[in-house]
Amino acid sequence: MDAIWRQRLITCAAVLGWAGLGIQLYLIFFARLNVGASLLGGLVSFFSYFTVLTNTLVATVLTCAVTPRESAAQRWFLRPWVSSGVAVSIAVVGLAYSILLRHLWHPEGWQFIADELLHDVMPLLFLAYWWCCVPKGTLRLWHLPLWLIYPLVYFIYALLRGHQLGAYAYPFIDVAVLGYPQVFINAGGILVGFVVIGLLIIGVDRKRPARS
Repeated sequence: MDAIWRQRLITCAAVLGWAGLGIQLYLIFFARLNVGASLLGGLVSFFSYFTVLTNTLVATVLTCAVTPRESAAQRWFLRPWVSSGVAVSIAVVGLAYSILLRHLWHPEGWQFIADELLHDVMPLLFLAYWWCCVPKGTLRLWHLPLWLIYPLVYFIYALLRGHQLGAYAYPFIDVAVLGYPQVFINAGGILVGFVVIGLLIIGVDRKRPARS
């Protein structure tokens, strides 16, 4: 693919990623304004979702890929093992939403647009970016436990936050409704999904010819 067109496509993907996040943040702020709730609380709530955090990482990687000025942060996010870890997480976001959450609600209007961007469009676009643009042949099995640190830390945070506020970000980790045994079973199932997708990413990386 021509380098200019590749840059344009990655730029469009980055814009869509930030747009999805921006729409979702606006909807949260708008809802809280209508009930007189704190906007700061809305911001904290916004960044308490694994979907939002992971899509922020996706948009950041894509932005770094088209930013001409080099920086330490850019070099970090564009390392193949870092970008690959983000690919694993966003793939889990898309699959988990489709399997566990999509049937629970039917968003409309701007919420539908944000929902589609964050859970369907961006996972597919970022996996396409990973396939076409991330250098291959560098991943090792020891990268997998490094990738698992992110969801494990999030899970601990989500449980602590839910315990403090009495409200959990996702119904499948709602301790008040399900109890800790079932929540840990659910989390274990998702963790298995992370491991399987991570192994697939590593396997594909080894099969694909190395690219600079």
